[in-house]
Amino acid sequence: MINTAQTIFSKQLVMLLFLLLGSGSLLKLFSFENDFKSEYYDYFKSASDTNEVDLPYPIEDNGYLPYSDSKKGNKVNLKDPANIKPEVEYDTETGHYNFSKKLGNNLEYRPSNYMDAEDYRDYQMKESIKKYWDEKATAEEFNQKKAFRPQLNVENEIFDKIFGGNTIDIRPQGSAELIFGVNVAKTENPATPVRLRSIETFNFDQKIQLNVVGQIGDKMKLNTNYNTEALFDFENIMKLGYTGDEDEIIQEINAGNVTLPLQSSLINGSQSLFGLQTKLKFGKLTVNSVVSQQKGKTSEIEVQGGAQIKEFEVDVDRYEANRHFFLSHFFRDNYERAVASPPLINSGVFISKIEVWMTNTPPRFTENRNIVAFQDLATANPERLFNPNLVTTSNARTAHNGGNNLYNAMANNAQVRSFVSASSALENLGYRAQKDFVRIENAKKLVEGQDYTLNNLLGYISLNQELQPNQSLAIAVQYTYLGEVYQIGEFSTDISSDNALILKMLKSSEINTKAPIWDLMMKNVYSLGAYQVSKQGFMLDVWYLDASKGVEINYLPEGSLNDKSIIQILGCDKLSVNNQPTPDGVFDFLDNPQITIIPRNGKIFFPLLEPFGAGIRDQFGPFQQDIANKYAFDSLYVTTQANARFKFPDKNRFKIKGQYESSVSSEISLNALNVPQGSVKVTAGGAQLAENVDYTVDYTLGRVKIINQGIIESGTPIKISLESNELFAVQQKTMLASRFDYDVAKNFVVGGTIMNLTERPLTQKINVGDEPISNTVWGVDASYSTESELLTTLIDKLPLISTKEKSTISLSGEFAQLLPGHSRAIGKDGTSYIDDFEGSQSAIDLRSFTTWSLASTPRGQPDLFPEAELSNDLRYGYNRAKLAWYVIDPLFFTGNGRNNNNLTPDHIKNDIDIQSNHFMREVLEPEVFPNRDQANNININISMFDLAYYPSERGPYNYDVDGLNANGSLANPQNRWGGIMRRIETNDFEAANIEFIQFWVMDPFS
Repeated sequence: MINTAQTIFSKQLVMLLFLLLGSGSLLKLFSFENDFKSEYYDYFKSASDTNEVDLPYPIEDNGYLPYSDSKKGNKVNLKDPANIKPEVEYDTETGHYNFSKKLGNNLEYRPSNYMDAEDYRDYQMKESIKKYWDEKATAEEFNQKKAFRPQLNVENEIFDKIFGGNTIDIRPQGSAELIFGVNVAKTENPATPVRLRSIETFNFDQKIQLNVVGQIGDKMKLNTNYNTEALFDFENIMKLGYTGDEDEIIQEINAGNVTLPLQSSLINGSQSLFGLQTKLKFGKLTVNSVVSQQKGKTSEIEVQGGAQIKEFEVDVDRYEANRHFFLSHFFRDNYERAVASPPLINSGVFISKIEVWMTNTPPRFTENRNIVAFQDLATANPERLFNPNLVTTSNARTAHNGGNNLYNAMANNAQVRSFVSASSALENLGYRAQKDFVRIENAKKLVEGQDYTLNNLLGYISLNQELQPNQSLAIAVQYTYLGEVYQIGEFSTDISSDNALILKMLKSSEINTKAPIWDLMMKNVYSLGAYQVSKQGFMLDVWYLDASKGVEINYLPEGSLNDKSIIQILGCDKLSVNNQPTPDGVFDFLDNPQITIIPRNGKIFFPLLEPFGAGIRDQFGPFQQDIANKYAFDSLYVTTQANARFKFPDKNRFKIKGQYESSVSSEISLNALNVPQGSVKVTAGGAQLAENVDYTVDYTLGRVKIINQGIIESGTPIKISLESNELFAVQQKTMLASRFDYDVAKNFVVGGTIMNLTERPLTQKINVGDEPISNTVWGVDASYSTESELLTTLIDKLPLISTKEKSTISLSGEFAQLLPGHSRAIGKDGTSYIDDFEGSQSAIDLRSFTTWSLASTPRGQPDLFPEAELSNDLRYGYNRAKLAWYVIDPLFFTGNGRNNNNLTPDHIKNDIDIQSNHFMREVLEPEVFPNRDQANNININISMFDLAYYPSERGPYNYDVDGLNANGSLANPQNRWGGIMRRIETNDFEAANIEFIQFWVMDPFS
């Protein structure tokens, strides 16, 4: 061994000389490797092939070495593939290190061998030396000389054991700038003393942009990013990390910017911490603990009810295709007349029953029927017939099965009813497939409200999803028009399931813009990409790009329409804000009834069938058609969107622009920048959503985009919780937390979490609503998962389903409890201060009836309200009488009967006594404030908050049965009471939700 050591030492010295001479990149350690291999060859000779065979190529077998990746530098011998994994295990009984190589997870690739502890340490040391010299020989010498990478070697055995090596490697990058100077300021002012006329000051400044990456051994790493010009403190990052070996108790120690991610849905972790984080492992138990200062704040955003202002811009060639359909040409021809007098709909139509069927893709296995749908079914207008061989049998323009001879011929055709031979039979009769009819096997019936919505007055349906080109759509409908009942097609309850249904076709799988059903697809509907749109703050206008001026204008500059806005030309501005029949230049937000907009899903409906084509052309009149030809975009409605967009760009100059307030939008602003990675969690209706599946997050700009449109359109409340870096931290927040995970079995994990967050304020005088917390939350959870071949087998037995993947059964449960508290800085009892309102005032309007709610039974007055102590008893509300609160719409009493409009009911309009009754009449401002000057001499009414008390009628939650008279009224009404309560939030009681006023009406007969 002495000779071997001397040989190794001498070879190291020779190699060091080669490195110093600049030949390190060409050095090959063949002799060293050979000596290294031969020394440990005896350990594994017995396990290798002892039959010596002369091979024509010098292929060596190094697999007997524990860490052999074999054949470095030999292009014939390839490295071991990735599925061959070497393993080293220490046997505590024998003190040996056992070596094995496995193919995959279980298959033994080579026979196992072993080393004793002393030989293994010697082998490891020499393996490290070999690896070190290999790295030196293959390093890029030029880059090493160019970069500034100071390294220190600490020759200490204890240092090596702690840090997994004895090398300290520091790699700084960046720049440091020091500015030195002298500022001399001279003032030639005779009034200033001479010695003060010249002032010299020393100027010193620094600019540092430093990024340091360091490593101590193999276990400790340092990462620092520091910039003196950073706007906020959280932009400077420092992290010192220590990583232990797999068999050590200390797995991780991190100091600086640390995180505590938790997978629990009840207890949230934190991503922006500064402190100390440790991960310890005791056998099957793993403990993750944090002692830190929290640099961020946790907040939640609910996009239900709170509006977000967003601008929109839609090209007019982007109408919603294949989503909205008229049920027949009768409803289409009646549409413009029905909506011509908003806000009323004068259609004379009411749809009482409908069934909608479509091609069964994606497949649905419920409510399926074979159908045959015809384009000309129920068409009574000969101009709308596509098949010239059909004969109309009715002079009426209404749509019904008797409108032509098609339905009777098909209903009595046995081959059509059998469905199997329907195509051949119809083609023999001259009907063309995909043009005159479509035959759909196992068509699925759509569910109203889930798959589509119906406008039963205007006669159209709106699908929740766009139809694909290969899908067909058909309907059966029953409606009433001017007192007569009509039916189109057949309902599933009319015909047995063995026979095919005969329906009206609205869309075929073949696009034909010359066919009459092309007009059944509505082309006047546009989507704003918003949901739950509010009328407040909504603005919409149509702009035209004037080629002569090169700017967008909201009017047409020629002809008789140059004094009207485009939205007025298109019929979207017929009313004032008070619903008077006077245009006011503002888009008519007619959502009840839904004429121009559906706020739920942000759909805009123009009251013209072809707004930018015939809609504009008809407004110019017959004598200005030359001007109309310049602006009318007729090709948008006679051909497909793609053809109109690319073949007629000179007519595609209109845009729909505006802004809206929406409680739900596909893009939601988090009101924060540089959000920590992984801190955003989104739930819909309480269910956790998956990132990059249901939503995406832009952590830099602070935006969440919902990509699952089904969640948005369903109207499910969306809640977003996030952690953002605080720009200015006033309170110091300390976080102590520990997470425990115990592996009971391979697939069974039990965990526990305990966390405390304490805030320490700068001063002990804390305002109400800003109290520092000291909350503790703890919880336990368990999860179990296993693979089930039985479940896979059962699924394979289902028809049309075949799977070979493994099935997994997962079970999980959680429990958590919050223990609220407050910081000791504000005393034992938690003292907070109410502002004395000096120099400030808060206006509280008590007249809004929507902010009042039912009051609870008053406590503390047992002589009047003895039932108040029975909070968990039905007798709690026995003495509650009925109290109503409301505001009467002044629309019914405008001008005290002198200037009533058409919406005022006749029994009120013709009765002056009712309109003069002080309990309900209109109250004008001069009555209350006679000396106040009225703007433009217009009397402004005062909104009156009205209360109506009925002491003899039972109020809400009054379950008294015994205390009633024979007619159901309350006995002893003089002992009954009623009350309402208002909860308010002011600037001084922010988020306090205190009870501000509580009153009752008592003993009205006294």
